[in-house]
Amino acid sequence: MDSVNAVAYGSDQCGLVCGYLFGRTPRPLPIGALDAAAWLRGRSAAPDEFIWLHFNLANTVSEKWLREHLALEDEFYDCLHAGSRSTRIEQAGTTLVAVVNDVLRDFSFEPSDIASLVLSVERQVVISARRSPLQSVERLRQAVLRGEPMGSSLVLLTHLLRDQADVLIRIVRDATGRVDGIEDNLLSGQLKYKRADLGALRRVLVRLQRLLAPEPAALFRLLQRPPSWVRDTDRQELREASEEFAVALNDIASLQERIKLLQEEIAALVNEANNRSLYVLTIVTVLALPINIIAGLLGMNVGGIPLASDSGGFWIIAGIVAAFTGVAGWIVARKRRELD
Repeated sequence: MDSVNAVAYGSDQCGLVCGYLFGRTPRPLPIGALDAAAWLRGRSAAPDEFIWLHFNLANTVSEKWLREHLALEDEFYDCLHAGSRSTRIEQAGTTLVAVVNDVLRDFSFEPSDIASLVLSVERQVVISARRSPLQSVERLRQAVLRGEPMGSSLVLLTHLLRDQADVLIRIVRDATGRVDGIEDNLLSGQLKYKRADLGALRRVLVRLQRLLAPEPAALFRLLQRPPSWVRDTDRQELREASEEFAVALNDIASLQERIKLLQEEIAALVNEANNRSLYVLTIVTVLALPINIIAGLLGMNVGGIPLASDSGGFWIIAGIVAAFTGVAGWIVARKRRELD
């Protein structure tokens, strides 16, 4: 094997991030772009072998190399240039074309941290391509380096789907931890978080659920009528991987409902606090009403103001104000008891 990209995890001049040859030895052999091209030219002589080539689409040479050395289906190239789409696996001739949405290796619960991986899976060739480093494909690469058995190209795809489900479960676990902290603060009366914080987390989970959920119709068709080279055991593995995915997606749906309930609880607490503030402001306004009215009347610069020449006029007016204020306070207290 040539030494280009045999060990380092980085795109070479052909856009190849990593490549492995399966079936020749008990452990997969790292393979570079030059040896991969040579193997592709003579692959008919080794039917028990298959190759996995992983490309970086940020390198513009990647697609050119693929078109020069492989006769891939048009659906694969269409997916390379398509926008954000949900996870799906479709059959194009004898090839499986898959779009697997994944999260970046530095995922921080931002919607922009979700990207797509496009795969073309044949009996002897697996091609994967992405624009940003993704968690699931990195876990798959580490599994290959550890020597985990990959008996066929479809087993490799199934392993990737299981890795994706594991990443999704870990994201749900981290999100649940965040929600637990918010709920604990809420129960202790410390309203440190706004509904907007929960709303941002909920939007990310909704996007994950929408993009990562495999299209049921396409998967059902594949499981019912797979390509002729797919073994029954591999089809069963794919069915089990899809079931694991369904469990993770159900966990996301449950967490979304929990976040929604917390948002409603926070909204209720905020409304209650606003109502208390408004109630206090109303009481102050009602208690200040008598003195404001009397002060306004006595402050008019006209003749005939009562008690103007009386030495005890101030105390008389103060008594009247106190009496009216007491009556207003009694009315407010009575209304509050009726409401309670």
